[in-house]
Amino acid sequence: MADDPQRNFRSAYYEKVGFRGVEEKKSLEILLKDNPLDLEKLSTFSQRFPLPSMYRIHVWKVLLGILPPHSDSHTLVGGYRKEQYQDILEALEVMRYINSSTPPTHVYLRMFQLESQVLPRCSETSAPDEENEDFLSISRAMEEIVDDPIDCYWLIKCFVNQFHTKFGDSVPHLPKSLEHYLSQEEPRLLNHLKNSGSLAQLPYGLWFRRCFAGCLPESSLQRVWDKVISGSCKILVFVALEILLSYKIILMGINRPEGIIKFLCNIPQENTDAIVTKAIDLWHKYCGTPMHAV
Repeated sequence: MADDPQRNFRSAYYEKVGFRGVEEKKSLEILLKDNPLDLEKLSTFSQRFPLPSMYRIHVWKVLLGILPPHSDSHTLVGGYRKEQYQDILEALEVMRYINSSTPPTHVYLRMFQLESQVLPRCSETSAPDEENEDFLSISRAMEEIVDDPIDCYWLIKCFVNQFHTKFGDSVPHLPKSLEHYLSQEEPRLLNHLKNSGSLAQLPYGLWFRRCFAGCLPESSLQRVWDKVISGSCKILVFVALEILLSYKIILMGINRPEGIIKFLCNIPQENTDAIVTKAIDLWHKYCGTPMHAV
């Protein structure tokens, strides 16, 4: 699609006066009127632009397959999702896995385990293992983003399933990818992390298995998840990279690996929107900007 100089001027003007995304919002509204919805175009839009908050949950549900592409079936399918949620909930209550005092995130975990046919025996339920802790971290973050518990469960379940199915083989290679891009951007910091013995101990689980749940506040996290849900796990590498670059001076002043890890697991929360914006810019710089006639 050829660039429209007038459109580019308008977009630059909107961005300058603080209305970045005005035209992108209109483009998304046009896409959402398609019936059936074009999943490829919705994915490309989500890769290129931040989703407007008023449409984010709906787009996530479509991209994760919770709702079908045919918009006229959304009400019917939404009803089925609600019935299935309530059936699973009642089954767990009858089997005494959950009760009125069970935290919602643990309810979601038991529901997920039951549907995945990995529910432990009641007598064997113990403290969650690492994989379950990853699920609980993502659940706690999603709970802050989504108000409705039925939507929340389906989004958690489908997000986790999609992530494991699509990116399970890629996740073990992300630390090496991070090392490569850090060598391009800040080799001195990379050498410091290697020499201090910190590189192998960076919080890769928090970053790459939990997709920054429990690391970034939800207002920043949902912009990262826009990219993951629409098909990119590589964005996680660039968020990690930008965190390292943003706190380079602090990290260069810490020589013990435990000090570096402690800081990175508890980064300051006030600067995270800027970190995510810069991370997305780096991602586009190295990986290109997806193009599609939006």
